[in-house]
Amino acid sequence: MPILDLPLEQLYQYQGRNPRPDDFDNYWARALAELDQTPANHELIPNHTLKTVNAECFDLWFTGVRGARIHAKFLRPKHANGKLPAALQFHGYGGNAGDWADKLSYVNQGYCIAAMDCRGQGGSSQDTGNVKGPTRLGHVVRGLEDHPDNLLFRHIFLDTAQLARIVLSMPEVDANNVVAFGGSQGGALTIACAALEPRIRKAAPVYPFLSDYLRVWEMDQAKDAYEDITQYFRIFDPRHERKDEVFRTLGYIDIQNLAPRIRAEVLMFTGLMDSICPPSSQFAAYNKMTCKKQVHIYPDFRHEGLPQSSDLIFNFLTGN
Repeated sequence: MPILDLPLEQLYQYQGRNPRPDDFDNYWARALAELDQTPANHELIPNHTLKTVNAECFDLWFTGVRGARIHAKFLRPKHANGKLPAALQFHGYGGNAGDWADKLSYVNQGYCIAAMDCRGQGGSSQDTGNVKGPTRLGHVVRGLEDHPDNLLFRHIFLDTAQLARIVLSMPEVDANNVVAFGGSQGGALTIACAALEPRIRKAAPVYPFLSDYLRVWEMDQAKDAYEDITQYFRIFDPRHERKDEVFRTLGYIDIQNLAPRIRAEVLMFTGLMDSICPPSSQFAAYNKMTCKKQVHIYPDFRHEGLPQSSDLIFNFLTGN
């Protein structure tokens, strides 16, 4: 079969190319300390868009770091008794939380589900980076010209942890059974959430984004989702005089460096012909996980819908 990346046996051994900053652990300790000092001030506002007899729907609003009000769609079963399991859903780059109706399979299984709009992208969450309205793209490099504590994806990663904390604290939620899933950027945020909130029980990332930036760039795949990196160099560093500094700084928001923190059980999905999030970049994160884990391989598939994956994820997350 054609090979886009390393052979599969080498993918299982690959450990990544992007540098890990020496102060990475202190960086995220400082970030989580900032989150600890950020009151969530969450509110649930009933939403009646979806006409359903078995689900209650709410707009969930909460405060993330730097004062942004973050939006999520929250659904729970009607007339449920006792503590309920819960799922967190994260969307792809530039997108949004999706339709209400596509969450109903989890509600029908007795789950609460929260789907977050990433700040500044295609949903309703705020971007407080001195702009009004959404910015949508360019987020990978937002903050590179500033202190690393101001990287935008640092804040988005922390938003996932804030959402998890809120859901875990809800009186109707079983805090021992909260899971997370998503594809592409959503896969990256699933990994970040499970790394920053160790109480997540299971995580199902699909072809995760935001991993091993240097490898993607060296493969000449810094386009499509990773085009931010190429455009940054073309505009701000055309002779690559700061290349080492750039990739070191991106290491703070590289999910492969967060992956060792995960305690959840992980089920990952990878297409071996994925040129948008190359398989080696995904395995850089997978191979650093020390938790119970498994990856489903799709040899002929790119960054696209993976047959049977939704069913496999549903069974994995909702099974005992």
